[in-house]
Amino acid sequence: MALDLILRRLPETNGYFHPYNHTSLLNKVRRALASGTPVGLVFLDIKQFHEILQFRGSATANRILLLLEGTLQQKLAEVLPVDRFLAAEHLWADDFVILLTLQKTFPQECLFDWALAFRSSLKEELHNRLEQLAGCPVDLHLGCSVIEPDDSPTDDLRLYNALREAQRVAKGTLGLDVLKYKKEFLEILDNKQLNTLYQPIVSLSSGEILGWEALTRGPENSYFTRPDIIFKFAEELGLLFAMEKVCREKALSSIGELGPEQKLFLNVHPRTMSDPNFVKGETLQILHNHGLVPRNIVFEITERHSIKDFISFKQIIENYRSQGYRIAIDDVGAGFSGLQTIAEIRPDFIKIDMSLVRNIDSNLSRQSVVAALKSLAENINCKIIAEGIESQNELNALLLKGVHYAQGYYLARPRFPKPTVAGNIITYIRHRKITDLTSRGRYLCIGDLAVSVPVVGEETPVATVKELLDASRQVDSSLVVLKGQQTVGLVMRHNLHRVLSSQYGVPLYYQRPVAKIMDQAPLVLDGHTVLELAAELALSRDQDKLYDDLVVVDTNGVLIGVVSIQRLLETLTRMQIEFAKGTNPLTGLPGNLAIGEELSRRARYEPFSSVIYIDLDGFKCYNDTFGFKHGDQMIVLLSKIILHCTRKYGGEEDFIGHIGGDDLIVITTPECEELIGRQIIKMFDRLVSRCFPVEDQSRRTFYGYDRYGTQRWLPLTSVTLVVIECRNQGDYGSLAETAAQLKKYAKATPGSNCVRDRRAKSLE
Repeated sequence: MALDLILRRLPETNGYFHPYNHTSLLNKVRRALASGTPVGLVFLDIKQFHEILQFRGSATANRILLLLEGTLQQKLAEVLPVDRFLAAEHLWADDFVILLTLQKTFPQECLFDWALAFRSSLKEELHNRLEQLAGCPVDLHLGCSVIEPDDSPTDDLRLYNALREAQRVAKGTLGLDVLKYKKEFLEILDNKQLNTLYQPIVSLSSGEILGWEALTRGPENSYFTRPDIIFKFAEELGLLFAMEKVCREKALSSIGELGPEQKLFLNVHPRTMSDPNFVKGETLQILHNHGLVPRNIVFEITERHSIKDFISFKQIIENYRSQGYRIAIDDVGAGFSGLQTIAEIRPDFIKIDMSLVRNIDSNLSRQSVVAALKSLAENINCKIIAEGIESQNELNALLLKGVHYAQGYYLARPRFPKPTVAGNIITYIRHRKITDLTSRGRYLCIGDLAVSVPVVGEETPVATVKELLDASRQVDSSLVVLKGQQTVGLVMRHNLHRVLSSQYGVPLYYQRPVAKIMDQAPLVLDGHTVLELAAELALSRDQDKLYDDLVVVDTNGVLIGVVSIQRLLETLTRMQIEFAKGTNPLTGLPGNLAIGEELSRRARYEPFSSVIYIDLDGFKCYNDTFGFKHGDQMIVLLSKIILHCTRKYGGEEDFIGHIGGDDLIVITTPECEELIGRQIIKMFDRLVSRCFPVEDQSRRTFYGYDRYGTQRWLPLTSVTLVVIECRNQGDYGSLAETAAQLKKYAKATPGSNCVRDRRAKSLE
């Protein structure tokens, strides 16, 4: 038979199968549904039919189709009662469809059981004969779907949808379990039987709650309890937009009160954001209904689904940003093309997947990945959120890495109503932040304290500004006025109330642009300004501006946030207290108290560290000969060299401390120890001669008192480094003893040198 005949249909037969007649088929379906009887549709085709047609030819393909049709007729007569049979059609090529009536109770289950039994019977009958004709194993695709009497679309559309659904099941793109639970799922969706839980996202700099992520759960003790099942189900049925719409409505209606800058994180599939219905602004209307605004909302775009067209998607994202919404990339590290998604979209938040956070305290590779993501985030002006924190060790590692925000069971489990974070955890975060900053010898900058703030344009009415400021829970909130991305003004709530409470304040200004009443010259500071300088500038302002917030911007002048005078002074006070507890007055480096705390912390949370003990050779001789003033200058020189080399060649979390006298310490990572040590020796040997008179510099010796009080020619001061690699908690306890032994050995060799504790290898 010619190929075109095969692709059209087989000749009309006198058995069950007839050439496809849409009208006849539709009329049979209508009659069954009109009587209230569900209709089952079974689709069947040959899995390898295209290959058979290509490689075996149309004659063989036709014989296979005739064999299949004949066997179908025979089996239908055997297993399907006449009163349940509606129609059997050969659509075209290898596609066959069977319609049958179903019982009114549990029609899905009945159809599945019958279809699977029917397919098994067919395969048993045809297996060997089909393989002989085709010259290879042949399998059958079979799928089914139910047309319910009470479905809303027209009969024509119902038939089409059922056929498509059955085809998808047959091809394996739609699981049978989806059809099995379809009715239950639609009932859940129609009745909005979804539960919303909230999990807080916490700032690791202040301990304050940035916002909550809304998490959807299905009805308890049902197949749809787990969120992954719900969303996969919706996607397979093509109901993802409808599903996410219900989730958004539930999340927004149940969240309760939010602070002006607190956020609600909503998970959104990339395809949903591109849906025309989403673009129409339905979310904006729901927000207004619940007293929220776009800046309270962060759309979490899951990375577990790929984005095909970045150009169009970026345009959609920018549209939402222009309305005030914020964007987060979710599941970074566990999904599709992460770096490209981040680079193209430039999100406001990057959410690190829990797979990178799990056991990060003991996994150097994951620490490196998180550090790289943080560096990337800083370069594109966004913030990092670490998900899935389940232990204090993981929290400590993230605090050390400077991660901005955190979320996980250790902080708070998802609950309803929205939970807070335990006070002891908040206190711990705040204490660790201050302690870490001082113990590393870093200066805290004004940008570290900045908090987000409402922003408006110059033409925004004063009435709107008043509503925004009054919505804040802070005693004296503020608002920044922008022109493009540049700050042009500041409005403090107390100043606004003072203006409006004057005799003609409301009629004069209430509907006028905010530019008429804003402070046009607020104190704007670069985020890298150290706190001491920021405080000095703030307190030198005119009396009427003395308590106004400080506006903080980045190096490009883009707004970071604001800092209140109260927050600034409280932080400075805490820093001074911590600084006074354990800082060496000569070098300003952390002293023994801070060193002890750091060693204890590393022993608990960081199993792999290298400790470098540093002291000067012959320092007592130099000090006795030239005096304490010059001795102190040499110690300061050494401390500056150590700081420079450690910051340049070490890691961000490296610790530098001053034990006392000419003894200093560096705690770094094993991979950085050698380079840091080599550079310290190289720089010290080059610069130390400046501490001696010119004639001594050329001789490389000086005439002074040795440790026994005898005058003689002595070598210029050198430096000794002792490196101890610690690989378990027990190592830290014997550091001092091991260091003393090694220093004694090292000082027996003239000149600057570095000795490494080779015995550490036995601990691996």
